Amino acid sequence: MTYQHTLDWMFAQLPMFQREGKTAFKKDLTNILAFTKELDFPEQKFKSIHVGGTNGKGSTSHMLASILQEAGYKVGLYTSPHLKNFTERIRINGVEISKKKVKLFIETHKDFLERQKLSFFEMTVGLAFDYFADEKVDIAIIEVGLGGRLDSTNIITPEVSVITNIGLDHTQFLGETLPEIAFEKAGIIKKNVPVVIGEEQTEVKSVFLKKVAACAVNVSFASDDLQEYTSDLLGDYQKSNTKTVVAAIKLLKGYTISQKHITDGLLHVVENTNLKGRWQVLQEHPKVICDTAHNTEGLKIVLNQLKKEKTKKLHIVLGVVSDKKLEDILPLFPKEASYYFCKPNIPRGLSEVVLQEKATDFNLFGKKYTSVKKAYKSALLNANQEDTIYIGGSTFVVAEII
Repeated sequence: MTYQHTLDWMFAQLPMFQREGKTAFKKDLTNILAFTKELDFPEQKFKSIHVGGTNGKGSTSHMLASILQEAGYKVGLYTSPHLKNFTERIRINGVEISKKKVKLFIETHKDFLERQKLSFFEMTVGLAFDYFADEKVDIAIIEVGLGGRLDSTNIITPEVSVITNIGLDHTQFLGETLPEIAFEKAGIIKKNVPVVIGEEQTEVKSVFLKKVAACAVNVSFASDDLQEYTSDLLGDYQKSNTKTVVAAIKLLKGYTISQKHITDGLLHVVENTNLKGRWQVLQEHPKVICDTAHNTEGLKIVLNQLKKEKTKKLHIVLGVVSDKKLEDILPLFPKEASYYFCKPNIPRGLSEVVLQEKATDFNLFGKKYTSVKKAYKSALLNANQEDTIYIGGSTFVVAEII
């Protein structure tokens, strides 16, 4: 198989959540446990930090990797979903896994993968863990895919567990209330593994305290830190993420990390790890900003930051996935902006017709476009040099632009 044939085969085995939604969600660890046994338990051959939560876990993972790279360590980084290329999910010191290694891994294990009926995400986790073990990384930062308790990544025993925050996202899988979602996220907390909670939230604090008590481990709430940290990641929401990262680094034992490593790591995240899509400025005059925020908590912060932009007129290229609760997110958007409604090019993408129709109920008006690129092109044509264009609503909308 060619690399492209390999990817096509992986995508086709079972629907993956990012593309298909609820039908891809599997509520047990049977497959990944069988696969890791087949691979001779690679997750036991490297140290790790496990990062979960609703918002900010991707940025947090990249910041952690950046700091450890600055300290001279060989650092694996596993994140999802990818924006442009599948290989973005698996990196060592910012360098993506090669297409050749992906192809060879799938060819080697294809019979097992077919027989066991592994999902796209399960086989990707196995690939990442096998790669990090083979490459003998000093430590790997592992981002949870969905939830925590039953996520395929939750077979690791990390050095530190991190939960950024709890918000109402993926409620069809994780629960309708914050405590229910917190219970699923808290599933990554393990005995003898210190825990960092990024934000102390009254509604869910008791859930975490109960879990850490059961596991007899200490918990730190990073939001208690009054110090401000500077990062090259410019979103306002990164202020809490930086505190979470510093708290996690301070709990990490057996690694030599100085204050300079922390400072430099936070300032060179994009350079060290090649992170994209977080309050990323694509151009000036007109200023074009894209951000992958896609749920209520994330969008509140991003749209509040957007209000601070000194701009003559605001243009918003907006697309979402079909399982998004529009009544929760659309009221957050500014009514005075010009909208360019579009459908991200995935099966889960919500029709631009439906999005435009629902948006009018919240006094958000604009034209509809059959693709993200057409919407963006129209926004560029309509915007003056002093205007601002914001692109968002979904990770997949941003992925089509950058």
